[in-house]
Order: sequence, then structure tokens, then C-alpha cells
Amino acid sequence: MSQWKHHVTEFTYQLFEAPMRERIQRELDQRGEQGWELVAVEHDPGILGTRLYFKQPA
Repeated sequence: MSQWKHHVTEFTYQLFEAPMRERIQRELDQRGEQGWELVAVEHDPGILGTRLYFKQPA
């Protein structure tokens, strides 16, 4: 049976931050270099945000 570690990153709209697209791209690049695999993306209009769900072998 495979064992997995999981990580969730949440991005919310920030007025003076870099655009969300750029922040998400940096996170995807960084997690990919660390061996994490993106498994799901969820947009949450309640918080004006996006969640990225990652996994990697434990």
C-alpha cells in the first residue's frame, strides 16, 4: 500500500501582492522541484481564493 504526504497551499486575493497567476506559477514550480505532484485545484469564491492540493510519496 502506498503512503503519501499531502500539502495544501491556499492563495487569496491580495491587493498589493503579485498577481495570483504569478504566485500560483511560482508555487507550482517550487513544489515540482521538491517532488510534489499537483492532484487538485479548487476555486473558493467565498474567500476569493484558490487552493492547490499536492501529494508525494512518504
